[in-house]
Amino acid sequence: MKNPVIVDAIRSPMARAKPDGALAQLHPVDLLSQVLQQLVERNKIDPGSVDDVICGCVSQSGEQANTPGRLAWLAAGLPVHVPSTTIDRKCGSSQQAVHFAAQAIMAGVQDIVIACGVESMSRVPMGSSRMGKNTTGARFDALYAPGLVGQGVSADLVAAKWGLGRTELDAYAARSHQRAHAAQAGGGFAREIVGMDTPAGRVAQDETIRAGTTVEKLAGLKAVFETEELSARFPQIQWNTTAGNASQMTDGAAAMLIMSEERALQLGLTPRARFVAFDVVGDDPLYMLTAPIPATQRVLAKARMKLDDIHHYEINEAFASVPMAWQKELKADGERLNPRGGAIALGHPLGASGIRLMTTMLHALEDSGQRYGLQSMCEAGGMANATIIERL
Repeated sequence: MKNPVIVDAIRSPMARAKPDGALAQLHPVDLLSQVLQQLVERNKIDPGSVDDVICGCVSQSGEQANTPGRLAWLAAGLPVHVPSTTIDRKCGSSQQAVHFAAQAIMAGVQDIVIACGVESMSRVPMGSSRMGKNTTGARFDALYAPGLVGQGVSADLVAAKWGLGRTELDAYAARSHQRAHAAQAGGGFAREIVGMDTPAGRVAQDETIRAGTTVEKLAGLKAVFETEELSARFPQIQWNTTAGNASQMTDGAAAMLIMSEERALQLGLTPRARFVAFDVVGDDPLYMLTAPIPATQRVLAKARMKLDDIHHYEINEAFASVPMAWQKELKADGERLNPRGGAIALGHPLGASGIRLMTTMLHALEDSGQRYGLQSMCEAGGMANATIIERL
C-alpha cells in the first residue's frame, strides 16, 4: 500500500460574503483557479502529471455549477487532460475530498492528486441550489424528512443538552476572534495565505477577523432562530445562538497537494505531513451537529491513540456550541482547541472549509514543532468527517 503525504496546503484570504466583500467581484472559478495555479507553480510540478482534481463545493448552482474544479483548472491554463470531480458532503466537502485523494493513493490507483474546495457565498448564496418547486408545482422541502429542523435550531438544542449558556457561547466567540487576531498579527497565517488578484486590487489577508470583539458587544445581539412554534416544541431551549457566536458566511478557496511519498521524493519534494487515520460517521439528525464527537472517538480508536496524544484540535466552529459540546463531552484541553481561532472569526466558505482548517492546522503544527493534529467538522444531516495527521 502506498503512503499518501501532504506536500503543500494553501488558501485564499477569507472575505465577507457581502456585495462589498473583498472577493465578491471574483467569479468562484477565478477564485479557485488562482489558488490552483499558485499551488502548481510554487511546487514546480508538471501540472500534466496530476491524476485528478477533487473539489469540494456545496452550492452547486449558478456560477458554481458545471464542475467548478474542472473549470478552475482550465481557467488557470493548465493541461486539458487532467480531470476533476465535485464532492458535496456539506460543510465537510473538501475534507472528504482530502480523504478521497489520500485513499486513491493508498489504493495505488493514483500518485498525485489535488484536493481543493471553493465557495463564493456572496455570489452563490447558501441554499441557492434548492429547487423552489418540484415538477408537480408542489413546494420543495429541503429537509423533507419529518421532524428535522434547521442547523441554527440544532445549535440551540446542542447548547441546551450540554448546559451551555449565552455568556459561555459569547465568551467562546470572542476568544475565536482574539486568537485569530493574535495569529494574524504575529504572521501565523502568512505562509498559508496566497494573495488574490481582484478587479479592485490584490487581497492578501483575511478581512473577517474583528479584533475588538468582546463578550459585552456580543451580548447585545438578538437570538435568531426562535419562533413561537419551535419554542412550544422545544421548551428546553434558551435560544442563545446569534450571528455573533455562529460562523460567518464567507468567500474563499483552498487547495492541498497530496502525493505518494515515493513520488514526492522522486520529484525532490519534501513531505510535510502524513495521514494517520480517517473516519466519517452519521449521528442524530435532529441534533445534527454532534457527529464530531463519535467521529473523534472512532478515528482515535482506528489510530490506537488517546485524545491527549493529539497536540492540536480543529473542530469547525459552525456554531460556538459545536466545539464547546465536543470539548465538554471529551474533556479536551481548551488550549489545544482551535488555537488560531476558527470559523466564527475566519468564516466558513462551505466547500472550502475542510481544507482551510487542515491548512491552518498543518502550519500551526510546523510553527510550534508539534506532531499530531486532529480535525473534525459537523455536517448537515448529522454527519462528520475526522482526520488525524502527523507532521513530518
